[in-house]
Amino acid sequence: MLVAGFAAGAFQANCYLLATGDGTECVIVDPGQDAVTRIDEALAEHRLTPVAVLATHGHFDHVYSAREVADAHGIPVYIHGDDRELLSDPLKGLGPQLSAMFGGQVQMTEPARVVELDGTPLELAGLSIAVDLTPGHTPGSVIFRLSTDEGGEVALTGDTLFAGAIGRTDLPGGDMARMQESLRDTVLSLPDRTVVLPGHGTTSTIGDERASNPFLAGLTPAHGAGSG
Repeated sequence: MLVAGFAAGAFQANCYLLATGDGTECVIVDPGQDAVTRIDEALAEHRLTPVAVLATHGHFDHVYSAREVADAHGIPVYIHGDDRELLSDPLKGLGPQLSAMFGGQVQMTEPARVVELDGTPLELAGLSIAVDLTPGHTPGSVIFRLSTDEGGEVALTGDTLFAGAIGRTDLPGGDMARMQESLRDTVLSLPDRTVVLPGHGTTSTIGDERASNPFLAGLTPAHGAGSG
């Protein structure tokens, strides 16, 4: 599986392009601020044709360029229904302090085509993508999971899980209790070998986070810890 990623925008949110290989279709995950040029470069470099934009959640640093990218290629944006309103009203998810950083104005418009995620797996660009609902950072946060041809597993965790940290829950729609449930019941149930591609920062594995992430300490997965 081909994974091309880069950080962009004021908050350095990670954007990823996923495909079965060069010269194929792809999906674009979390195209945030200032991501369009880098996306176009990656599409050209790997000769990729995008078929969908996927959003791990609706905060503008992850979806700011979603409409531009999706509408330019005539493809849909997939986002959970609980975060859909943030595509056209980003300030609703920021709170007063962050809103003030941008002068109280972040102009966005909903893409022409939007598909609401509900946990149903996706079959896109030759990829089988599991969709785990992980509310907490936002009501509509999700994790996308894929298996590679080499037998590995990859989880795009958005702002639910970072290397050594988790997403904040003090913004509008955030809920620490729901975040802990998502971490306990979903994240910690994943196999240790799962590669974590987070919404910010560096890659990790579930095993490393299980062992060292202080926010996971004391949380016991409902179905037992992952392994392998």
